[in-house]
Amino acid sequence: MDERRKNKRLPIFLELEISKLFKQDNEIIENIEEEIEVINISKTGIGFLSQADFPLDYYFNAKIEFDKERFFYCVIKIIRKEIVEGNAAIYGCEFVGLAEFLSKKVDEYEAILTEESEE
Repeated sequence: MDERRKNKRLPIFLELEISKLFKQDNEIIENIEEEIEVINISKTGIGFLSQADFPLDYYFNAKIEFDKERFFYCVIKIIRKEIVEGNAAIYGCEFVGLAEFLSKKVDEYEAILTEESEE
């Protein structure tokens, strides 16, 4: 996927489950129950890999968990899709209305990764 972000992408491996997608005009797609593999994160969003075919411009709720002590809840908008091997796709998503103190959680995660790589 082309680098389009203003902020540095950090590797992360999380598994999330999307159970419902929604749009601002109250259009809802329920009972999805699809697992996704989050592969990177930045201050502005995430990238994830999935076999499922998700529509663009829909939102979902997520809990981003770096570890047991560092996590946050957020709303994520699917903005881009790139087909990769077979039926899999990498999706680009942005955080919606992420408060400044929550984006600092991503900064803390980056500091931890930097510290670990220097050891």
